[in-house]
Amino acid sequence: MLLRFTKMHGLGNDFVLLDLISQNIRIREDQIRELGDRRTGIGFDQLLLVEPPQDPDVDFRYRIFNADGSEAEQCGNGARCLMRFVRDRGLTTRTTVKMETNTGNIECRLEKDGNITINMGSPVLSPEQIPFLSDHSKIQYELELCSSLPVHPGFHSPEKVRIAVVNIGNPHAVLNVKNVDEAPVNQLGPLIENHKKFPQRVNVGFMEVVSRCKIKLRVFERGVGETQACGSGACAAVVAGRLQGLLDDQVEVTLPGGTLSITWHGDNSDIMLSGPACRVYEGRLQI
Repeated sequence: MLLRFTKMHGLGNDFVLLDLISQNIRIREDQIRELGDRRTGIGFDQLLLVEPPQDPDVDFRYRIFNADGSEAEQCGNGARCLMRFVRDRGLTTRTTVKMETNTGNIECRLEKDGNITINMGSPVLSPEQIPFLSDHSKIQYELELCSSLPVHPGFHSPEKVRIAVVNIGNPHAVLNVKNVDEAPVNQLGPLIENHKKFPQRVNVGFMEVVSRCKIKLRVFERGVGETQACGSGACAAVVAGRLQGLLDDQVEVTLPGGTLSITWHGDNSDIMLSGPACRVYEGRLQI
């Protein structure tokens, strides 16, 4: 059958979006991997599905699949694109939309300047809910690295790294680095992503604090690798920096693909993520 799809991106973090409200189709894991191949398929960081909600109090159900076929719990850049998508497709005319994900509901709002703000909810810090294997909750943890995992030739992994861990609907580890441009993202990223202390694997952020209201960030995403931007990763980095006393409550996050604005007032308050969402093209594919 012909599958209608839309290609979108949020600061270079690219997605294929499928409307499963007007299309009755099921996508298998092997088909997701095929579609995600940048040489033989469409290519994407994540596949996003919009479905009818299971909760009558929300507007849509939002599901996320990584390029390796695994299902993710949350994606802030994807949520902004999905908000733009449901409006462009005529699925809603509302400027504020509620969506259900596998880990809870989020609210998306279209701003007058065209940017989209996502209420990402409050961060989760308890190790068992991240999940991260630790007997105690801390601001930072010392993580011993396993040298048995393959790394790039010529790279010598440190024996230990210090990380903050936080769940923003999905698990994140955040490292402080002096220079994000020189950070060994593609070497340390897979070692931490697949570490035994993260039973469900983890997204890995490398944060350089520029000032109390600005950071630079690169993210090695679970099941994908390094991406141009990561909305939930930006939120996690700001939470980690705030808990360490390094950042104020409004922070500009510069990623390789562009800039996001994050606001978090601390404690149990919700994280607000704001940034652009762009449509690239639409197409049809025989599957």
